[in-house]
Amino acid sequence: MKNRLRKLFSPILTPMESGEVGPSYKASHRTILKAVGVLFLILATGSGVGLTYTGELGALIPLLVFLGIGGVSIIVATLGSDAAVSKMWGNR
Repeated sequence: MKNRLRKLFSPILTPMESGEVGPSYKASHRTILKAVGVLFLILATGSGVGLTYTGELGALIPLLVFLGIGGVSIIVATLGSDAAVSKMWGNR
């Protein structure tokens, strides 16, 4: 199942997995990336609720931005390699 999901999300994962694992990579970075992704998805939900109640299309921009950041964070944290997680954190 994981291989199928990795193939499905390969346009996101392939550029992130090029390179090496940074020297400051820790296993806890993956857990924190998952938590940050969930928080961004919660923000996207709040923006969606605001869009529904107010009907203002201005709430669509934060909805799409938060949904995109949260989705990419969750995908990289769950399916990505250590190099991809390291690249999300900045491998300096």
